[in-house]
Amino acid sequence: MRDVRIDRRLFLRGVGGVAAGVAGATALTACGTGTSRSTGSSGSKSTKTIVVRNSGGTYGDANQKAIYEPFTKETGIAVKVVNIEYAQMLAQIKQGRPQFDVIDDSMADFVLFAQKDATEKLDYDRLKNFKNAGIAKTLVTSNAIGKNYWASVMAYRTDAFGGMKPTSWADFWDTKTFPGSRSLQSQDADLPELEFALLADGVAPEDLYPLDVERAFKALDEIKGSVKKYWDTGALPGVLLGRKEVVLSSVWHGRLDDLIKQGSPLAYQWNGARRQSNGLAIPKGTENLDAAYQLIDFSLRPEVQANFAELYPMGPVVPAAYKKLSTATAANLASSPEHLKSGFDLDVEWWIKNQDAVSKRWQEWTHA
Repeated sequence: MRDVRIDRRLFLRGVGGVAAGVAGATALTACGTGTSRSTGSSGSKSTKTIVVRNSGGTYGDANQKAIYEPFTKETGIAVKVVNIEYAQMLAQIKQGRPQFDVIDDSMADFVLFAQKDATEKLDYDRLKNFKNAGIAKTLVTSNAIGKNYWASVMAYRTDAFGGMKPTSWADFWDTKTFPGSRSLQSQDADLPELEFALLADGVAPEDLYPLDVERAFKALDEIKGSVKKYWDTGALPGVLLGRKEVVLSSVWHGRLDDLIKQGSPLAYQWNGARRQSNGLAIPKGTENLDAAYQLIDFSLRPEVQANFAELYPMGPVVPAAYKKLSTATAANLASSPEHLKSGFDLDVEWWIKNQDAVSKRWQEWTHA
């Protein structure tokens, strides 16, 4: 089973795949609890079981404890889980027989689902907890609603710079003040980190998009000689930092938490964090439409969002959830008020339109 963020690697991999609707595929291990479902027509109050597709692993465990179990306790509707990839989901929907009622996936993939007319147009009047929830407009689309934030951030060894702390991507690029080897993300793990290069070169977060690709690669040229490794798995930055093979690295936030708790001299730097989001949607053809809306609505309650964040390091999309979080947890999430101000949201639409060209350029640049 894979971490939800690892699944993003295939978003970039399939050159030309977006047009085919498969580039956003999430390559997931089939580790679900099955696709058992009750019979009954859409809107039937007798529905007792719905099926949710999520990415499993510790992310799936957190969903089970924070959302599915309390939802079942309150409503009597059992929740089964299936872990299948984008292509299989799309095929089932197109055949008119989806074996799932709710999709938990990245907001990027939901853009692709919308292009294929594979998901229901959401009726927000049926989501009572959405009203006055304060969810960011970028996470409220015609076919999906945001559920959790995650982020790519900077990490560094706290014992590497004589007490100095890097505070920006410009510092990451400053090899004189902060000497030592670096690591950046490979496109085999996720989207290349062009935004970090532009921030280091002086572009303001609000001016990042559309990305100036030429400027980004020129900035990457400046640091290329100091990049020891382009990491391709979420665990690798922690390994490289822990072994002192590098002193600075980009990293998926949360990946170093256990190491830090164990006493490793590592820390995150949140300035310039690149946020992405997971969301929820309903496949066309579901037999359990009412129950699907009930589960999505339940997921948007502030207390439910808070309970999930206490179990898994992804930030709530509902600001009121922060009033219910412990101080320690709130300070370590991508959507905390402080981190929302210092970071930025990845522009999903831009990347979907430009990923083929960037992928080709990245391959040429890394092999030059």
